[in-house]
Amino acid sequence: MKIISWNVNGIRAVLRKGFSDFLKRYRPDILFLQEIKISRQDIDKNGFDFPGYKVYWNPAERPGYSGTATLVQEDLDRNQFFSRTFSIDNDDEGRVQFLEAERFYLANIYFPNSGPDLGRLDFKIDFNNYLLQEFKKLEKKKPLIIGGDYNVAHQEMDLARPRQNRGNAGFTDQEREWMSRFLDSGFRDTFRELHPRTEKYSWWTYRAPQARKKNIGWRIDYFCVSGNIFKSVQKSDILDTITGSDHAPVSIKID
Repeated sequence: MKIISWNVNGIRAVLRKGFSDFLKRYRPDILFLQEIKISRQDIDKNGFDFPGYKVYWNPAERPGYSGTATLVQEDLDRNQFFSRTFSIDNDDEGRVQFLEAERFYLANIYFPNSGPDLGRLDFKIDFNNYLLQEFKKLEKKKPLIIGGDYNVAHQEMDLARPRQNRGNAGFTDQEREWMSRFLDSGFRDTFRELHPRTEKYSWWTYRAPQARKKNIGWRIDYFCVSGNIFKSVQKSDILDTITGSDHAPVSIKID
């Protein structure tokens, strides 16, 4: 099974930048999208059609902000591969989607950004702590595959300029410590485990127009899995040649 996760920084914007070609080329079984930036009203009005896929939407209540969506190949959906989809309480920013399969749960998560002035850092840590509790509850029943934009570079090798960014959003001690605690609780960072020395990034700021060209980036998009299914992970990659967003898609192949 091939699963891809991509922060598209606006579903309408990425559709104008070759999203349909990307979907035809890679044909993921499941595709997680974050930051879709569209309201439920506009979803209904636009009538999005992705041939071969069923779409599960979780837009934010605030128009043009945040939100997630999950595309599932119609054969999987038709064969009732998933028994249900659900989120968490008070998810008015559309950040969380869970899908339950027979052998595992899938989670599509858009973790909060702590903000340039760290004004949402406390909110983010509270959100992360609550979510970790939910993960551990679900994990008592079956393993999890958790993909999305985690909005944190965990280690110094996960961003091009760690010294200059120490204490900035996405590289604060608090965010990195939470990520360490998350992994210490039993989840495995699939890319780092399979590529322990590889410095490869998934996000480049638009504020510096040459950042992507010069590869001055951050690895903040992940697939993490419960430890007891890590052996089933055959491949984990960052598709950093794919453009259309300030993020690159990340992928996992699991048996």
